[in-house]
Formats: sequence, structure tokens, C-alpha cells
Amino acid sequence: MSLASMQGNKISFADVVRQNGVLSLYDGLAAGLWRQVFYATSRLGLFEVCRDKLHEIRGKTDFAGRVVVGAATGATAAFISCPMEVACVRMSNDATLPAAERRNYRGIQDVVKRIYTEEGAKAFWRGSIPFSQRAALVGVFQVATLDQFTDLFEKHLNYKKNTIPNVFCSAMSSGLIYSIATMPLEASKNRMASQKPDKVTGKLPYTSTLQTMRTVSANEGFLALYNGFFPYYTRCGGHTVCMFIAIQVMREYYTSMS
Repeated sequence: MSLASMQGNKISFADVVRQNGVLSLYDGLAAGLWRQVFYATSRLGLFEVCRDKLHEIRGKTDFAGRVVVGAATGATAAFISCPMEVACVRMSNDATLPAAERRNYRGIQDVVKRIYTEEGAKAFWRGSIPFSQRAALVGVFQVATLDQFTDLFEKHLNYKKNTIPNVFCSAMSSGLIYSIATMPLEASKNRMASQKPDKVTGKLPYTSTLQTMRTVSANEGFLALYNGFFPYYTRCGGHTVCMFIAIQVMREYYTSMS
């Protein structure tokens, strides 16, 4: 999904496998795992802590409170993990470039070292604004809506809260909503993170989230921002289900042991 949103043409799984082999689907895996170490733990941990604290202050937990907490904790987690996000995008995108334009990264350590020495520390936060904006939306449309869906499915479908059926249905529902809401920002973030200066002017083609979205929409059409939506939703929905079910299993195990 990142590859499609970074380039003007659509790229399928079959195209990537045919051109670069099956293992190329896992390019950037190390950076992606490191990113989750910082991003996922920060946003999920902060959300529950801040939500519970807000409940203590207000005496209730409503959807408005979940929205505010989800947006704030999502943006904070994104800023913390942005260096690993840039490294992940660079590694994933490198294999799709023409041979003459590739940076030929050898691994996560090589990516981090070369970005720092060749472009400076600021490059680690290139695209941090759309990443934080997207993460704020993810905090709302994934975490906050999932928290809300768990109540709705318990009330209307009699799926007891904090059970696997409840978590699965809530995760797939929130995954669809946040995929639709965040895909344009995901596309903008990827294009900004992987861009190179113009060879003639030396200027970067994309300077902000809105400018990137306007440029892509004008040159390729608005729907170009949704190139790769199906694999993006597959990732988002599948990731949401696996993540929250794993959290639920670990929570039950921790509770049973304490």
C-alpha cells in the first residue's frame, strides 16, 4: 500500500514478487518492527492511561472524551516514532526505484546511519506533520472508535465486552473506518518521506500535507490518494484484529496471574 501511494502508477503484490522476489514483500520489516516498539506501545499505553485519568476527573467515559484522548496520544506517539517511520518507508520504497536511483540500504542500521550523515537529523522528521496528523486520526478512528464499538456490540449484539468475538468485530469495524479516513494522509506521508530534491532546482516537490494532496489530486486525480486501498485496509483491519486480540489475551493472562 505504501508503494502504490508513493508512485503515480498502481503496483500489485504480484508485480513486486515478479520483479524483486517474495522476500521483497518484507523489505523494511526490521524498521517496521522498531517503529511499532515506539509507536504502538506509546499510543496504546498512553490512550488507556489518559482515558482512565479523564474518567477519574469527569466521572464518565463518553465518545467525545475518547476522541480527544485518541487524537492527542496518537499524535504524540507518531512524533516519538517518526525516525523509524522514515527508515521503514525508505527501505520499503528503495527496491521499487530504478537501479540508478536506489540508495541500496543494507539494513536498519545502515538506513539510520546514512540518513543522519547524508541528510542530517532533521531528515528523520521529514513527513512528521502528516504522520502525526494521520496518527491523530488513527487514534480517533481506530482506538477511540474500537473502544466505542466494544460497548455497542455488547449492548446490541450481546457480545460480552473484552471477549474475542467482541474484539474481532470491533476491530474490523474500526479498521474500515480509519482506513477510509487516513489513506490520503498515508499517501501524503509516504510521498514526503521518500521524495528527492529536484535535480535542477534542488527543491523538494512536496512541502506540506495539503500541498502534497493538492499536487497529487491535480496531477493524478483525487482517487490517486487511494491507490492501494485494498491492501491498506487488509493491513489495517488485519493488524487491528491481531493487535487487539493479542492485547486481550495478554490482559487475561496477566489478570489470571495477578
